[in-house]
Amino acid sequence: MAKILVVSDNQDIITLVQSTLLNHDILVSVDETAILDIMKVDTPDIVMLDADCDSDIKSVFRLVKNFQTILLLIMGDKEIPQEVIANSHIYVAKPINQVLLKSTVKSGLRTRKILQKFAKSNQELANSLYQLNVLYNTSTQLAGSLSRNKLVDVLNEGIDKSLNSNVSCTLSFKDDKTPVLLINSNNKLSDRLIEALKLRAVLNYKNSGIDITEMFSIDDIEVEQFIKNRFSEYDFEILNYHKLLSLITIDNKCHGYSEIFREKEFTSDDEKFFKTLVNQVAIPLKSAILYQEIAQKNKELARLERLKSEFISIVSHELKTPLTSIKNSLDIVSSGKTGDLTDSMVKFLDMAKRNVKKLSRIINDLLDMSKIEAGKMDYTFENVSIAPVISDVALNLSQIAVKKGLSLSVKTEDNMKNVYIDTDRIVQVLSNLVSNAIKFSPDKGVITIDARMVSADEINVEECFQPQIDALSGDYVMVSVSDEGIGIPKEDLTHVFDKFEQIENSLSREVGGSGLGLSIAKQLISAHKGAIWCDSILNKGSTFTFVLPVANEQDNKNMV
Repeated sequence: MAKILVVSDNQDIITLVQSTLLNHDILVSVDETAILDIMKVDTPDIVMLDADCDSDIKSVFRLVKNFQTILLLIMGDKEIPQEVIANSHIYVAKPINQVLLKSTVKSGLRTRKILQKFAKSNQELANSLYQLNVLYNTSTQLAGSLSRNKLVDVLNEGIDKSLNSNVSCTLSFKDDKTPVLLINSNNKLSDRLIEALKLRAVLNYKNSGIDITEMFSIDDIEVEQFIKNRFSEYDFEILNYHKLLSLITIDNKCHGYSEIFREKEFTSDDEKFFKTLVNQVAIPLKSAILYQEIAQKNKELARLERLKSEFISIVSHELKTPLTSIKNSLDIVSSGKTGDLTDSMVKFLDMAKRNVKKLSRIINDLLDMSKIEAGKMDYTFENVSIAPVISDVALNLSQIAVKKGLSLSVKTEDNMKNVYIDTDRIVQVLSNLVSNAIKFSPDKGVITIDARMVSADEINVEECFQPQIDALSGDYVMVSVSDEGIGIPKEDLTHVFDKFEQIENSLSREVGGSGLGLSIAKQLISAHKGAIWCDSILNKGSTFTFVLPVANEQDNKNMV
């Protein structure tokens, strides 16, 4: 049975329509206010507009045209506005033929049914397009965050925008693994409903059917609510609404879920969209969890590194004091002030003094590294020539080289520019490089110290050292220490400047050492805005090289 509104003041027409369309619900009115109320409350399937009635036909037409109805125009003697004629759907003329009226109404109802179906399809298409747009925007926002809390907020916002749920609940875990139930609701929730939703959260999570990541009880759950209207309240009736539930799974483990309640029934498209939206959060959530784990491990590693540095610093200081006493005691005994010494006594005393000196060097290395890592290393920069520094180091170590049957050669370019350095620290670096060359060189080998000017774009290094060279620009003084020793395998070059690192071979085990010298050298050169690297051929020798920027006023200010 269709609903038909007749807008006419002609009783004969009204009676004709009523007698002809007995199986339909016929309403009659010519009052515009009453017509508008009828259209709003329950829009008629057909509106019959009598062109000869005393009402303003154009005004009535404009009133009903915005509603989804079929307009049947009854044409008579009066002139009809072109706007009304052009936009009417079906027509009958006076005198009205009953058979023709029935047929026209039947045709109009079929047209209305087609239009309703078309409108519904358009509405579903518009809704699908809107949901796809929400899904795209939500996915974009999800991809840009590594915060678990932010990801869940974005998910809930997408659900709220696209599915018009009365209540949505999402269970997730904070960075500290605290379970949180996030509730988005049109109205506020009663206290007992909140407790019911918390209990539901525990049951939904534990009964997920897959591995769960955390264990918790109802008392552990934190509730965060986002309420749109606080003047109305939901109670247990919400649990009888239509509902959808989707788990948040990563690697077949449950990391929470999302559940929505809606008074209006969900379509199959709504269900697909909801599950897709919840699934979208899984990949970025996995990244966020991994990022959180890495950040936590890095924090723990930083804490352990700090404790280690503090421990090394404390131990080094504690060792230095008794070592000084031991050294002084050995010097006194060696001088003969405590009595005459036999040859055997002198031999063992010399051995003890050598080992005290070796231990002292190791302790000093530990203290230097501790100061560098704590940012407490002191520097005294000055504008000097590198040549005297090289000469002093060569002179100090030449006797050690000669004792081992090595020759030490120095090659320095004339007219090199000055460098702005802490002379003592550069002496420390160069002494370490030359001492290493002496340690690892076979008898009768040659050690060469070479110094010359070079520009940054002329420097060629192994790939593992390239990043620090890429940061250089301008002119530099380059100092190289070359030996004919055991060499270093190419795959080990990247580790030579690591702390406590000694490349494994028989000779390195024999000579020993703290393994800190090269790491300290790298830190000291870095503090001078320079770079240090190594070139080596196994069993043929190694060349350690560092560069220092030439002195200029701006660089001087930057290093003070």
